[in-house]
Amino acid sequence: MKMKFRAHDTFFIRKGWLTKGMEQIVAKPDLFVDKEENPMDILGIGSNMTKALRYWLQVVGLTQEPPQGRRIQTLTEFGEIVYEQDHYIEELGTLYLLQYKLAQQDEKATAWYYFFNEFSMPEFTKEDFVQFLQNKVLMEGDDTSVASRSLGDDFACIINTYLPRSKSNPEKISPENNIDCPFGELGLIDIANKKKKTYKKAIPSPKSLNPWVVLAVIMDQAKGRTEIALNELLTSSCNIGRVFNLDVIVMLDVLHSAEKLGLIKIIRTAGLDVIHINEFISFNDCVGRYYETIEEGL
Repeated sequence: MKMKFRAHDTFFIRKGWLTKGMEQIVAKPDLFVDKEENPMDILGIGSNMTKALRYWLQVVGLTQEPPQGRRIQTLTEFGEIVYEQDHYIEELGTLYLLQYKLAQQDEKATAWYYFFNEFSMPEFTKEDFVQFLQNKVLMEGDDTSVASRSLGDDFACIINTYLPRSKSNPEKISPENNIDCPFGELGLIDIANKKKKTYKKAIPSPKSLNPWVVLAVIMDQAKGRTEIALNELLTSSCNIGRVFNLDVIVMLDVLHSAEKLGLIKIIRTAGLDVIHINEFISFNDCVGRYYETIEEGL
């Protein structure tokens, strides 16, 4: 398996970055490869930050580049919906959708993929996760010479992505450097013990998950199947349980909310613990319906 580590140059997503990136790409698709104009001047950020932004736009599913030829960036279909409906990425549901896209990037954001889909220690340190990644690289990677420093940088970037610095380093916060990642609003990581530098995954509130966002992931992962076991939703890679840190209680709560929309039915009789998909609609259609419900105030 191809793996990529530290592709973010240690820079996590800053508030406003994704909006600025999408705006500039819509105006200038060759933003990152134009030899006449410097993308740093256009974006107003440094060289390494520019590389990081180019990377982040793709791994959260907003933009795409062709694998060969001139590497111009364009918005994906999902990116176009977000750009039109939540231009400034202010909705919690948008962040959950971006989180889903990011957590399934096994090749481009390998540390994120493993952290959410396979790493299951209830409490952990940086050393725990780096050791876990090193074992994965040895067992599954196509390059076994990944520096442990790169893996440590990925861990730090994950923590900075989901843990606001007001929690992690409140004494070091100043107006100049208080630029958190918007993903911190999801509350998916918390501090277990500050002195021991241990962390834990946190379970979000069921109310924070819009049923259309939940359905978008379920439909995307169903791959056309009409019946899916509840355990698969909870424990399979890239499904709602893993990418959103759900336990069985919260998952059932959000599934009951989704069931009210009429597209799925929970079946827990005759030894079955499954959902049945009554009507299949695509991921992007679910995303569109999500934004419609916000406009309608539902």
